Amino acid sequence: MGEFKVHRVRFFDYMPSAISAMAFNVHTERLAVARADGTVEIYNFADNCFQEKVIPGKDGRTVEALCWAGQRLFSTGLNGEIVEYDLENLRSKYTVEAYGGPVWTISSNSQGTQLAVGCEDGTVKIFELVEDSIQFQSNFDRLKSRVLSLSWHPSGTQIAAGTMDMIRVFNVTTGHATQRMMVDRAAGANKKKEVAVWSVVFLSDNTVISGDSAGKVQVWDSQMGTLIRTHLVTKWDVMALAVSRDESSLLAGTSEGSVVQFQFISARLDQPDKEWQRTRTLRSHSHDVRALVHTDTAAVSGGNDAHLVVRPFMEKVVKGSKESAPCKITFPHRSLVSCGKKAGILLFQFPERLEVWRLGESNENGEELSVTKKPEALIHLKRKGDDHICCSTLSPCGGWLAYASASSVRLFQLQYDNDSIALTKVEMGPLHVLLWFVFFVPHYLPSPSPPPPEVSKQAVHLMSTSDDGQWLATANSDCEVHVYNLKKLKYHCTVPVYGSCPSAMAIHPTGSNVVMVHADQKIFEYSLEQKEYTEWSRSLAKKGLHGSWLNRVAPVTHVSFSASNPDYIILHDMNMFCIIDKSLPLPEKDSDLVGAETQLISNSSVFPSVFKNLLCVGLMEDHSLVVVERPLLDIATRLPAPVRQKKFAT
Repeated sequence: MGEFKVHRVRFFDYMPSAISAMAFNVHTERLAVARADGTVEIYNFADNCFQEKVIPGKDGRTVEALCWAGQRLFSTGLNGEIVEYDLENLRSKYTVEAYGGPVWTISSNSQGTQLAVGCEDGTVKIFELVEDSIQFQSNFDRLKSRVLSLSWHPSGTQIAAGTMDMIRVFNVTTGHATQRMMVDRAAGANKKKEVAVWSVVFLSDNTVISGDSAGKVQVWDSQMGTLIRTHLVTKWDVMALAVSRDESSLLAGTSEGSVVQFQFISARLDQPDKEWQRTRTLRSHSHDVRALVHTDTAAVSGGNDAHLVVRPFMEKVVKGSKESAPCKITFPHRSLVSCGKKAGILLFQFPERLEVWRLGESNENGEELSVTKKPEALIHLKRKGDDHICCSTLSPCGGWLAYASASSVRLFQLQYDNDSIALTKVEMGPLHVLLWFVFFVPHYLPSPSPPPPEVSKQAVHLMSTSDDGQWLATANSDCEVHVYNLKKLKYHCTVPVYGSCPSAMAIHPTGSNVVMVHADQKIFEYSLEQKEYTEWSRSLAKKGLHGSWLNRVAPVTHVSFSASNPDYIILHDMNMFCIIDKSLPLPEKDSDLVGAETQLISNSSVFPSVFKNLLCVGLMEDHSLVVVERPLLDIATRLPAPVRQKKFAT
C-alpha cells in the first residue's frame, strides 16, 4: 500500500447512553445491560465479553431494573410496565401493566418461578411465570412510600424490600411484613431529609445488607430486626449492591464513581468469628455507579458515564492471562458508520436519526495536508415512529440509503446535483422488501430457497456482500455463517461452525473468499467457490496466532481490503487498526508482534496516542483511508471535534 492519505474524521458526535441496570445469568454467563434510552444489550462472558445481541430502545420506554428468570429476561420502568424480551427476534415480547404506578425494581426467586416488583404506590406485587407469559398472583401489605429495591431470600420464602427510611421483610406466602428495620438518617443538616434505600441483598443466613442515599452500607439481622454494623462508605449515595454466589464478597457502587468491596472474613487471624470488612476500593468511573454484578472472577459495573467496566479480582485469575486484563466497553461491538467508498461520503447512525457527510479535500504539503474543502453535512434524516434505528447502510456508489427499526425497513435514493442533493423515498413491494432486506438490512434474514440445513432461529447480526453482487454472507449469535448466491437467490453453503461468535467479516473484492474474525480473536479465510478453508487460513490455524494478538480484549469490529494489493487485510477494533500482509511469513511466538518482516505490518503502537475510540476504518475508491474516531475524555462533557487529515507510511 505504501504511503497513503488518512482522513481523520472527528465529527461523528455519537454519545453512548448511560447504563441504568444490569443482570447476570450465571448458568449461561450472559450479562444483560440496560441503557437510559431503553436499549438492552446482551454480552457473552464465556466468549470474551462479546456483545452478541442488541435490543433497540423505543421512545417513552425507560428501564430501571432487569432480571433473569431462567432463560427469560424481564425489565421494569417508570411507565409502570413489566416487559419480557424476545431474545431471538430482538424486540419486546409483550408488556404487562403492574397497576402500581412507576415500577422501580424487579427480582426473581432463585427457582425462576416467580417475579416480585416494587411500585411507586408502596406495593410489592408477585407474578407467576407461566409459558410465554406472566400472571398476577398477589399483593403484599402496602407500605407508606415507594418500594425502591427488592431481594429474595435464597429459599424463596421471604423478600426484603427497601423503601424510604426503612427495610421491610415479607413472608411470601402470607404477604404480611414480619420485620421492620429503620434506617438512620444522615447527621447534621441532612437529618431531616429522608433516606432512600437504593439496594438490598438478602443472604442465606438471614442477613440483610442495605445501601442508601446517606452513603451507608448496613448489615442487619432480619430475624431479630436489629442492626449489626454500619459502614460509612461515602458522603453521597450508595446506589447499588451485588454479592458473590458463595456470599463471601460484596460490592457497593457509589455516586462518586467508586466501587467498594467488602469480604466476610475474620478481623484478626486469631479470631474465628467472621464479619463484613471493607477490603478494597476500585475507581473506574467518573459519575454514579448505578448497576453492579459480582461474577466469580470480576466486578462488573456501569453507570452514568456509559462505560461498562469489568475489573478482575487478581486472586481469582491467572496473572498475565486474558482474564486478568481489565475491560472497558463504551461503544457497540458493531459498526455505526457506512462508507460510500466510490462517492467519498459517510453515513452515521444515531438512535433517532441518520447523517450523511461528504469528506473534505486537501492539498499535499509535507506530512500535514492542508484542508482546501471542509467536510460537509449533506443530510440529517430523522426516523419515523417511536422505534430506534437498529441498523443502516449506504451503497458504495452513495446513491442508496437504507435503515431499519424493529418495526419497519425504509429505502431512499440519493441524487446529487453539484452542491444540492435530493432524497427520495422508495416504496417497496413484497419482492423489493425481500431483495433490499437481503442486501441492506443485517437483522433477521428470510431464508432463500432452499434454506440452510437446521438453520438457527437466532437473529443475524453480521452481513457482507461481494462487490459484484453475487455473494451474501450472514452470521448469527449461534456462531453460524451462511452463504447465499444472490444472482440465483439460493442458499450456497455453511462455513464450518467455530465455537466463538463472529465479530466482523467481509468478502474479498477480487476473490471469492470471506474473511471472518471471531470474538476470541481467531481469523479464518474461507473460499466460497471451493467451499473450504484457503491454504493461508489452514497454515494460520496450524501455526497459531501470536499470543499478544490472542490476549487482546477488544473484538475486531470491521474488516476491509486493499483493491491495489489483494494480500492486504485491514482490521480494526476500538483501540487500534492493523494491516495483515498474507504474502509475508507469520510472526514467531517469541518475536515481536509488530514488525516489517512479519504479516502484521502496522498497528496503533506504531502511532502512539494517535488514534483513540475507533468507530470505523475504511478504504475509499481513491485508496485513501478513512478513520472515524470519537474523542472522549469525559462522557458528560462535549468537546470541540477538529477535522484533520494526515498521511502515514506503512
